[in-house]
Amino acid sequence: MTADDLRETSAALARQALGLPELAEADTVAAYVSVGSEPGTLALLDALRARGVRVLLPALLPDNDLDWGAYEGQESLARIRHGGRMALFEPVGERLGPDAVTTADAVLLPGLAVDARGMRLGRGGGSYDRVLARLERAGAHPALVVLLYDSEVVEHVPEEPHDRPVHAVVTPSGVRRFRPAP
Repeated sequence: MTADDLRETSAALARQALGLPELAEADTVAAYVSVGSEPGTLALLDALRARGVRVLLPALLPDNDLDWGAYEGQESLARIRHGGRMALFEPVGERLGPDAVTTADAVLLPGLAVDARGMRLGRGGGSYDRVLARLERAGAHPALVVLLYDSEVVEHVPEEPHDRPVHAVVTPSGVRRFRPAP
């Protein structure tokens, strides 16, 4: 994709996501800053913040778990390289702890694909599997939404016993729901 394509796709993804009632009614949204070829999330993060939503962003811990910090705009991000893995954009402010995600009304999840059952295929590091397990242990029931390109919504992805279905996937062309959001 060209830079213009990426900007247009990012803007379309933000428009679709901002139309979700789960985000429109949210006080706190846990999200992430896209990297590499992932659909762009900065436009969405900025729009949520402009609405007065508290946006939490992850910071990768050495054991692949996630800590969280508040998003205060693009200037509040630092590009952090974790060993030989890709560099991530993380919040530079105060760390709120791994349990901060349990306060979110909605959690935006990255992924490689989502299938017709709402099962998400992640990158294999287990960070978001830990987040989903933490939410379950805490009795927290935020809306779980994956942000993808249209071509990444597929018929079937591999599933492991710890995997949990998401509520919806948002692509630049629309929203597909798999189960009612809480």
